[in-house]
Amino acid sequence: MIASGPDLLRLVVLPVFAWAAWRDINTRRLPNRLWPPLVALGIGLLAWEAIQLAPFGTPQGRFFLVQVGVSLLFIAPLGYAFWWLGGFGGADAKALITLAVLLPTFPEYTLGSLKLPLIETPVGVFSLTVLTDTVLIAAVAPILLAVGNLVRGHINLKAMFFARPVSVDSIPDRHGKLFETPDGIARGLDLDALRMYLRWRGSTLSAVQADPEAHRDPSNVDTTHDPTDGGTHVGPRTDGGVEQSAAESSAAASDAAASVDDPWAAERFFEEIDGTAYGSTPEGLRETLELLAATDRETLWVSPGLPFVVPMFVGLVIAFTYGDLLFGLFGWLGLF
Repeated sequence: MIASGPDLLRLVVLPVFAWAAWRDINTRRLPNRLWPPLVALGIGLLAWEAIQLAPFGTPQGRFFLVQVGVSLLFIAPLGYAFWWLGGFGGADAKALITLAVLLPTFPEYTLGSLKLPLIETPVGVFSLTVLTDTVLIAAVAPILLAVGNLVRGHINLKAMFFARPVSVDSIPDRHGKLFETPDGIARGLDLDALRMYLRWRGSTLSAVQADPEAHRDPSNVDTTHDPTDGGTHVGPRTDGGVEQSAAESSAAASDAAASVDDPWAAERFFEEIDGTAYGSTPEGLRETLELLAATDRETLWVSPGLPFVVPMFVGLVIAFTYGDLLFGLFGWLGLF
């Protein structure tokens, strides 16, 4: 037998997460409908295995209860806690909770004389192995980013491990965070929040750069538009109105634009959207707009913000084949 029925069915998680990783890279958005079918499958498989092992009087039955308990009572709440503390996005938390329900026990697959996964753990909680593999893979990402910057000649020790230079013109079409402020290298505005502002105002980055004085004056903001959620996959670049020409916006500009109470209408933007837009603030939005309007550089540092579902998919593939990277490392070091 290649594997038990439940373990074979659990392999469906691989193509689903492959699609999720691809979509997360391109849109940074995952539909909520993705997770309930996997959770329902996980519950069904747990019931299947529980019926086979009931009343859990054997060592195998008791070990099954420990595995399920750790996965559901530790790994699943951990996903929620990471989201609540701001370390995870909502989709990342749902993905981890889903894996906790679907993958509590170590699967076993036999391919001829080969048995996978190769490296198991004493605890035997597969969702924990997927999580540790994912964290180790994610930890390598800054190193790879720095190597890529080094090869391309982009050397800045404060930024090269976390960001990369991108064309200023391409910023409206990118995900991540601006890694510069008017004061220098630092974590700046989430680019989704910048898109929300431009769509709300019915303008574009090129219009802001062509006539910043008119855009600073909040009295020039008349009709506003749906800011959407800031995703690049929603509508055209502006997605909120017809872009003003430089001549039109200049005619509307005020001589007192630089001394208005609400430069760039940032306060009004946040009041109308009833939120912070990915943790941003009016001050942070103004700083970013000032930087983008004043810069004469062709590139700025932008942190790509690797979606956690991407290393999670890689961690899944490694977990199903090799097994637990951390325990493999410990074994190589002679610690186990």
